[in-house]
Amino acid sequence: MAARRPRERGVTVEDVARVAGVSRQTISNALNAPHRLKPETLERVSAVIEELGYRPDQSARSLRSGTRRIIAYPAPVDDPANPNALMGGFLEAVVAASGEAGYRVLLVRPRPGQSQEQALDELIAARTVDGFLLSDVLRDDPRLAHLTQAGFPFAAFGRTAPDQPQSWVDVDSAQAVIDMVGLVAARGHRRVAFLASSSGLPWMDDRRDGFLAGVRRHGLAGQVYSVPGDDPGEIIKATRELLTGRDRPTAIVAGGDWLALGVYTVARAEGLEIGTDLAVTAFDDLPVTAWLQPALTTVRLPLHGIAKALISRLLQIIEDGVTPRAGLVLPGEPVIRPSLGPPHAL
Repeated sequence: MAARRPRERGVTVEDVARVAGVSRQTISNALNAPHRLKPETLERVSAVIEELGYRPDQSARSLRSGTRRIIAYPAPVDDPANPNALMGGFLEAVVAASGEAGYRVLLVRPRPGQSQEQALDELIAARTVDGFLLSDVLRDDPRLAHLTQAGFPFAAFGRTAPDQPQSWVDVDSAQAVIDMVGLVAARGHRRVAFLASSSGLPWMDDRRDGFLAGVRRHGLAGQVYSVPGDDPGEIIKATRELLTGRDRPTAIVAGGDWLALGVYTVARAEGLEIGTDLAVTAFDDLPVTAWLQPALTTVRLPLHGIAKALISRLLQIIEDGVTPRAGLVLPGEPVIRPSLGPPHAL
């Protein structure tokens, strides 16, 4: 009868700590809270973990920490035939940032007939997730009030009310549009218009406020045109009224890239050349903007920075029990392209 081979001992956390020359706690931080380590330390420890083939016992970690290492993301409703490229990019950034922190992302949505609050309660009661990451946050968003009352960890892409946890991250849309108006003014334009959606979205309102502030700062003649909803026909109708009226603007600042598409369509129909007869800027930097002729000047949302900040803030609550005392505002990133045009000839 052949002798039984002795069972091979797996690589332990002590082995990794000894080879990396760090403490056991540092290894734990690298696996559970990498944001706590200096980049060079995290890189060295990660290399040793990979070299030794160390794989922690996930079930044991969950029992010890009381966490599932899962973040729930209530996915916004979208049209598969016309998907929202911006939110798709945001989801990718969230998954990447969560993975770097050792967490997985669970996409959730209410079942038919179920309210958003009921869907949240179901996950909380089942102890399926450690916290929620919310996007498309509106004023008086019921999800924020519900999670605040429940005392359950969450972070929000969008601002929360003063009496709610300030675990939010947002883009300074107003300042980004002020800067865009400044670029238009620097090229000699004096008659400018802002094309907005009238849907009451908080970020659109911020962009409109930024336009009005920029107009005042630079002493420009500015007007705001609102489009009822996102219907392409309505966008084209509003843009045609704007470009065929008296004292038509020589520059248009659109509140979103999809609004600028209508400007391109109407301008060509009216024999106006974008970048020469009419300067156009927008917001969001959807992939199509780089393919337009001429390519569209716009504001890019720092999606990776937003996602990393949201995950970091959420983990402060989940792992450390510390809720941020103030929200975090990140700057938009201007992307200058030919639609802005050269200095305008008055």
